Amino acid sequence: MKRPWRILILTLLLAMVGAACGGSDAEEEPATTAAAPETTAAPATEATTAATEATTAATEATTTTAATEPVSLIYVSPNPLGVNNFLILGEVGTQRVAERRGGTWKTFESVDDSTRRANIEAAIDEAPDVIVLTTFTLVEMADEYSKANPDQKFIIIDACPDEPAPNLHCGVFREHEGAFLLGVMAGHLSEAKQIGSVVALDIPFFKRWWQSFAEGAQSVDPDIVNSAVFIAGDNPFSDPARGKELALSLAAQGPDHIFAVGAGSNGGIFEAAEEAGFLSYGVDVNECPSAPGYIVDNNLKVVDAVVEQLLDQVLDGTAGPVVSFGLAEGGTGVMALQPDLADSQCVIADYPEIVEEVRAVAEGIIDGSIVVNDPLFG
Repeated sequence: MKRPWRILILTLLLAMVGAACGGSDAEEEPATTAAAPETTAAPATEATTAATEATTAATEATTTTAATEPVSLIYVSPNPLGVNNFLILGEVGTQRVAERRGGTWKTFESVDDSTRRANIEAAIDEAPDVIVLTTFTLVEMADEYSKANPDQKFIIIDACPDEPAPNLHCGVFREHEGAFLLGVMAGHLSEAKQIGSVVALDIPFFKRWWQSFAEGAQSVDPDIVNSAVFIAGDNPFSDPARGKELALSLAAQGPDHIFAVGAGSNGGIFEAAEEAGFLSYGVDVNECPSAPGYIVDNNLKVVDAVVEQLLDQVLDGTAGPVVSFGLAEGGTGVMALQPDLADSQCVIADYPEIVEEVRAVAEGIIDGSIVVNDPLFG
């Protein structure tokens, strides 16, 4: 009888041990299962945070890289740069953006329609970030090539087609505002009560200079008589000999103030001013040092700054189809409005009372109380 009892007792003991072991497993398993999500959850949260931070850092790095990524720019001029300050400033603005963004730039100088077309096509083949074009001479080609090459970005300065393609951005000037201010000066200073202009071409676009010049003068004295002659020919923007000839001929008819609107041809007009003794006005940049004592002031066009601003907008994806620059935007102006007028060598610096009036008129144009009609649009 002792063996069966011993066996029974051993069996019961083993069962109790087994139950105890089984209970231990049952209690630990839920704990392990419960702990597992907590253990998993913590790394998952840290991993998500780390991933988010990495993504943010990558985005910031990409954004920074995109903002400072080197760019490639090609500037196509319609004519040789030569002494044409407008075209030179277009190159300066292009170069400045490329260098600031750590990129490269090239200039393709053209001489006629054939080379203009060839240069634009060569620029497209190189696929730069932006192709920069200047002046109305290239407006039709800008329209044509931008529409034929929708993946290539273009800007054109000083002109714009009627309906620019989405990849073409135009920077235009309100030249008539500055020309009007020059006319105000001439209206006060002309003793002959006759003024004139020597203009590159007889086209509506250039009315913004010579006609607005006349309207500014006549706003001071309605009796002032105005006349204009046109250089024309094969290269009206770089023909100083022709400019001089026309200026001398015009001065002989009576005008004692002549507006030089010939770009690279202006040097000849200023020579004529020195020889014949009339006073003149320049364009685009401060040309007064070219003939001190014979240039009253200049219809400034800050081409380099406009090129730079529009390029930055295109590269940053913020450019509109057409951006207009006038007195209010600092894209146009006259030396009489500049802080360094005293060092300009311009004749107007000797007439502080007229300078004050010019500044008042400029403020009126900016705030809208004085309206200067745009002759280009009638």
